Amino acid sequence: MDIISLAVIGLLIVISPGADFVLMMKNSLNAGRKAGLWTALGISLAIVIHIGYSLLGLSYLVTENQKLLIIIKYLGAIYLIYLGIKSIITAKAPLALPQQAQTHLHCFQYLYQGFLCNLLNPKTVLFFISLFSQLFSNPDYSWYFTLSYGVYIAMLHFIWFSCLTLLLTSMPLKTRFNALKTHLNRLCGGTLIILGSLLAIRI
Repeated sequence: MDIISLAVIGLLIVISPGADFVLMMKNSLNAGRKAGLWTALGISLAIVIHIGYSLLGLSYLVTENQKLLIIIKYLGAIYLIYLGIKSIITAKAPLALPQQAQTHLHCFQYLYQGFLCNLLNPKTVLFFISLFSQLFSNPDYSWYFTLSYGVYIAMLHFIWFSCLTLLLTSMPLKTRFNALKTHLNRLCGGTLIILGSLLAIRI
């Protein structure tokens, strides 16, 4: 793969809809812009972890240990279902006011939600294992280039989800979404439950 192909792959990874997008949208619409940005940061930090174990060679352990991979899949499925159920239960909860200050506890809550949602996604685990194993096996790419590419993907995730958060919490869209809040929460919750269930079924 050439550099342009790798750049495009990185972009497609980020913009492809999935559990991360659903969680970010739910947090942004319900708790405001700051919650969405902390969720985006959590997702990006999880990407850093994926890159870290790939660079350190731990990806080999994951691929060779099927029990470990199954545990990761089950944990990911359970967490997505939990987030979905929680979203449906709190569908009618009042929205956070734009000027409402978020506590450190709330910020940390959204941070680890985004972090765990991405970290426990087995598709993300397998993707990074596959991608970085190809980079390592290619003599044209140095260790420094591989590390730089990992940083590029992590930054893309934060920029993309931050931009989406800013868009979703802009006043024109926020006013429209407020009227549909309960339905959107139920939609996000149902989507997370479906994603988690499909993940569990395919284990």
